[in-house]
Amino acid sequence: MATARKLATYDDLLAYPSEVKTEIFDGEIHTQPSPLPGHGRAQLALGRYVGGPFDGDTQDPDGWWILQEIDVRFDGHNVVRPDVVGWRRARLPDPWGMRPIDVVPDWICEVLSPSTEKVDRVRKQHLYARHGVPYYWLVDPAERVLEAFVLDGAQWRIAGTYDDTALARIPPFDAIELPVGRLFPPLPPS
Repeated sequence: MATARKLATYDDLLAYPSEVKTEIFDGEIHTQPSPLPGHGRAQLALGRYVGGPFDGDTQDPDGWWILQEIDVRFDGHNVVRPDVVGWRRARLPDPWGMRPIDVVPDWICEVLSPSTEKVDRVRKQHLYARHGVPYYWLVDPAERVLEAFVLDGAQWRIAGTYDDTALARIPPFDAIELPVGRLFPPLPPS
């Protein structure tokens, strides 16, 4: 008789060093290598261009918390650490000191890397839809493209695809124009 496989939980994830990006998908531990510099550039730029106007307005009760690399637990066997993630403050009034956060995010952005693209495009996309994340962005530093999705029922609908020349209004942050090219490292001189 075969023994049942033990499904990993957040306690198992805590056994890994904090600097190792470790996530759990359907009870299975998944680790990722360190990202490339273009990945970090995109995260930093999103924090500036999206976080600045939305997270920075601390007086707005309809504001957002925009955070990077925060553990989000969807259920006991699905814990992710999105590259950039946001909650409306009305739904998550006080995230400070919480680890993991058990509130489904209002927006998630994953920055693609060669080692994570398949996971971000398939596994996480299905997981986020299944748990009702309303907005999902994929940023591809290699291709210099941002893809935005809106959850429509249980399926993702493309809200737009933007290259590095775009100045775009992208939901849920369509109150601002996002200079998409600023998410990526500068192009070498021609």
